[in-house]
Amino acid sequence: MSKAAGKLKSLKKTVERVTHTTKLRTNIPAGMAAAGPPLGPMLGQRAINIAAFCKDFNAKTAEMKEGVPLPCRISMNSDRSYDLVIHHPPATFFLKQAAGIQRGTMTPGHEVAGMITLKHLYEIAAIKIQDPPNALLTMQQMCEMLISIARTCGIKVVRDLDPTEYAQFLEERKVIVEDQRRELQEKREAKMLRTG
Repeated sequence: MSKAAGKLKSLKKTVERVTHTTKLRTNIPAGMAAAGPPLGPMLGQRAINIAAFCKDFNAKTAEMKEGVPLPCRISMNSDRSYDLVIHHPPATFFLKQAAGIQRGTMTPGHEVAGMITLKHLYEIAAIKIQDPPNALLTMQQMCEMLISIARTCGIKVVRDLDPTEYAQFLEERKVIVEDQRRELQEKREAKMLRTG
């Protein structure tokens, strides 16, 4: 065997196999992974053992509050095994929890759905900066990003917040949200009547 052939053979051993599969990106509620849709078909298309994945995911998220949405990145290997990376809940989830609201505003910039303090924002940023996509961000960049996300949800960031005034604000806000829901329902029903 020539020297060139020997080098080629050793080079083949050192080169790692390149995987051309895409990562599966999805949000799964903590402790509630089930084989049914939408998760089951997504995993089935990629030839992942659905029952084993659900069992593994639910075991990893057992200590978390049930139902919290968790962004997951699943990469498949050629031997039908998978690598599961679970990130912290989305920033919108944390912001809405801190503001004490169920949903954001329908018209961001025109109405305020809730308020949080700078301390809340900093605590959320400290949690979210641990995620791999945000690893290279500084704390200031993370806080600026969270402020823009809060603005799109209709959440106002303030220096300090009076609990009694905020409780009164939330009570007033409940009435507005109910009116908006009623309007949306009426629009849906009117649309169904036109198409039916």
